[in-house]
Amino acid sequence: MSPVTRGFHGRHEKAGADTATRLPPGQYVTRDFPVLSAGPTPMTPLSDWTFAIRRGGDTLATWTWPQLQALPAETFTADIHCVTRWSKLDTRWRGVSMDTLLGHAAGEARYVLAFCDGGYTTNLPMPDVTGGKAWLAFGYDDEPLEPEHGGPARLLVPHLYLWKSAKWVRGLELLDSDQPGFWENYGYHMYGDPWREQRYAGD
Repeated sequence: MSPVTRGFHGRHEKAGADTATRLPPGQYVTRDFPVLSAGPTPMTPLSDWTFAIRRGGDTLATWTWPQLQALPAETFTADIHCVTRWSKLDTRWRGVSMDTLLGHAAGEARYVLAFCDGGYTTNLPMPDVTGGKAWLAFGYDDEPLEPEHGGPARLLVPHLYLWKSAKWVRGLELLDSDQPGFWENYGYHMYGDPWREQRYAGD
């Protein structure tokens, strides 16, 4: 896979006084939902889909699509911020809290590495996917999540840049030490806080 370019040019919308405080530095508001991916869109049949939590080669917990749908789900609203400088406010999602999923996996870890269809990975500290901060999202705007936006399910971690909200996610690997994922290996920041403009290594 080759990386996409850093820049994205979409329809800008001027932030009003009521939304300006919700925009991290260097971001602009868009009504669009741009599609940026590092490779082709995977198309996994729901009958073949699973989500797993692993550690050291062992599978600690796994869910099929019907089993995921049977878990308690939440509908929530979040602002999302892409590293290419667009932000979309008040996006509406439905999904299962990562607290619920990780609660089924015994053991502790300091970090997770999300792994996805298509080979994409991204790393996150455990505190950033727990405490009500992250979801396995399968619905958007009261509809099933479309494949181009990461459906059937994506990780959603709205307080970090959107590349951390891995599309087509299939599981989490529990880790004791931080390990760079796909974009991090190409020079993106290991953490990715929009409010600190942590776009690239050294920011």
